[in-house]
Amino acid sequence: MEKSGIIVGSMLGATVILLVFAFVMIPPPSISPPEIIVSNGHGPSTVGEETPLSLGKDLSLIQIFERAETGVVRVNIQRSEEVVSTNGVGSGFVFDKNGHVITNAHVVENSDKVVVTFLDGRSYNAEVIGIDPATDISVIRVDADSSLLKPLLIGDSSNLKVGMQVAAIGNPFGLSGSMTSGIVSALGRLLPQESGFSIPDVIQTDAAINPGNSGGPLLNSRGEVVGINTAIQSATGEFTGVGFAIPSNTIAKIVPKLISEGIYHHPWVGIAGRDINPDLAKVLHLTDARGFLIVNVVEGSPADKAGLKGSSETKEIDGIEYLIGGDVVLSVDGNVVRKIDDILIHLQRYKSVGDEMVLEILRDGRVTNFVVKLDERPDSG
Repeated sequence: MEKSGIIVGSMLGATVILLVFAFVMIPPPSISPPEIIVSNGHGPSTVGEETPLSLGKDLSLIQIFERAETGVVRVNIQRSEEVVSTNGVGSGFVFDKNGHVITNAHVVENSDKVVVTFLDGRSYNAEVIGIDPATDISVIRVDADSSLLKPLLIGDSSNLKVGMQVAAIGNPFGLSGSMTSGIVSALGRLLPQESGFSIPDVIQTDAAINPGNSGGPLLNSRGEVVGINTAIQSATGEFTGVGFAIPSNTIAKIVPKLISEGIYHHPWVGIAGRDINPDLAKVLHLTDARGFLIVNVVEGSPADKAGLKGSSETKEIDGIEYLIGGDVVLSVDGNVVRKIDDILIHLQRYKSVGDEMVLEILRDGRVTNFVVKLDERPDSG
């Protein structure tokens, strides 16, 4: 059965759209699940090698697969839940020659045992080095034969554009060494989490992602990792055309900290509110329906310390009550804010705990800049 997340869609007739982690739980079988061993290709290059991968040459899907397959692994876990023991399978990929492997946090979280299997069938027990549930990224380490450690190149996800071709490699339904291809369907998605926070800047793709693909790489046409496959939006638990991957630039920011410290400390602002729509813009006398209205400011948060204000009154429009009177965020560090997504993406890409961030605020008809010093997010310590 699949491990499901929270409801992220709306009711479509009688169908509820669920966010489903692409991680498959398998009941204890008497026979191992089927495994496809594909032919061994040339291993992917490491950073600095003069190959088509590092020279920026587009590759065929066959070339992408043959260069990447030796760097993609199968991740089996054993997890005890009360008196029931459960097994599961996900995917991962080699990060460096020190045996570090990247996978999803939800694949290995609370596991009792993690086993990594390479393309040639050799398996190794793995140690969980660090987990960041806030971005669903985890680093595990194997003491494997050096000949098996074929790190994949980490690409620059900021260069992605909607319509670009991508490929996903992993172990859907436990079937090892499987590849699917598609395009980048959208960028900058927010992926809701049960914690109440969201993973920002997420890649949406129509490359088929199914249970077992969690933790596997999403590759661009040069064979570089541009994302880590993590979830699908589905009414059935199986792929229906909408998959999500955490971008490689997030990986590049989070993983070194997980390796050195075992944890990543996320910055936060401490505000809640709503995006400006046309009705709200009219009430607030705004020329354009864009920006973010602060409704609540968390006591003691960076926003509170900076003097930001939440809503203090309500106004009814067409039978709907709107909280108004709070600050409206117009820009962050000089970048226009269209909606809350822009603030969260800016935080994820460019900010760390202790940094300062300048918010351009509309208050009582006047525009003022507020400097917010970012503290650590409460759930990331």
